[in-house]
Amino acid sequence: MAKVSKKRKIKRSVASGIVHIKVTYNNTIVTITDMKGDTLCWATAGTCGFKGSRKSTAFAGQMAAQQAADKAKKFGMKEVDVRVKGPGSGRDLAITAIAQSGLTVKTLEDVSPLPHNGCRPPKRRRV
Repeated sequence: MAKVSKKRKIKRSVASGIVHIKVTYNNTIVTITDMKGDTLCWATAGTCGFKGSRKSTAFAGQMAAQQAADKAKKFGMKEVDVRVKGPGSGRDLAITAIAQSGLTVKTLEDVSPLPHNGCRPPKRRRV
């Protein structure tokens, strides 16, 4: 029988990366990638222990960003580009939480999808 050798996981050292913050009305998702776009770590308001309607609060978004930034520091990350997508209350607090955690914010970009008059909206409700 052949001997199976286990591959040891090599801890990557990444100096700079991209923080993707997706803020919806129900949750906040923070994903940290390297410059190529490969995911290093992520955190959401749900993984921080918030449930139900408390996931949509700004404080939950702040805690998710702080938790993701702490995970990214273990990879040796120092400076990040921040890309924010979507509406919601946790946008500003999530950005400040990343800046306060010790990561240097190089650029800040809003990548929310905006329609260029594509699909026709649904008809208005008559109540």
